[in-house]
Amino acid sequence: MRTLFALLCLGFCISAAGAQTLKPGDALSITVLQDPKLDRTVVVDPLGEIAFPLAGHIRARGLTPLAVENILKSKLKPNYKDEALDVTVALANAPKDVPEEDLKPKIFITGEVLRPGSYVVRQPTTLMQGIALAGGIGPFAAKRRIQVRRRAPTGDETIFVFNYRAYEAGADLEGNIMLRAGDVIVVPERGLFD
Repeated sequence: MRTLFALLCLGFCISAAGAQTLKPGDALSITVLQDPKLDRTVVVDPLGEIAFPLAGHIRARGLTPLAVENILKSKLKPNYKDEALDVTVALANAPKDVPEEDLKPKIFITGEVLRPGSYVVRQPTTLMQGIALAGGIGPFAAKRRIQVRRRAPTGDETIFVFNYRAYEAGADLEGNIMLRAGDVIVVPERGLFD
């Protein structure tokens, strides 16, 4: 009887955790059994999307981790021969009980960086400093197409494009803009000709 009750409670806890809907700022741990190079943690950006190699941008806001898992499986399936593609999506961050955490100014860094996520900015921060907060650029980054997406209070979005390679060479120093709270830094995966 105790075993049955314990299993019932465990099943309820698992279904409650799986039923949690995603919101901007949530971090997802994604693993692909058939291709460990794709294993990564991604963050739901303020627009409610995640970016994942070979799958592109996926709308995640309001979905459960299981729903995102199913979308990823369908988008990745054409790239693999295995009939049963094994993709796992799990919520990587614990829910925040402290509401003042949400009030701190944050920037969001997603894509091909070593530690994607949201970062609190307490002092003026440049784009390069923001990338450094995320551990730097990953090995598959498209260094010439880094974007900073900034949404105005009117709802309009401005996109700044930054060429990391030119900055490394001493050019495009103006591209290293000052970040504002709410900015999303997108470091895309390089394509075939990048």
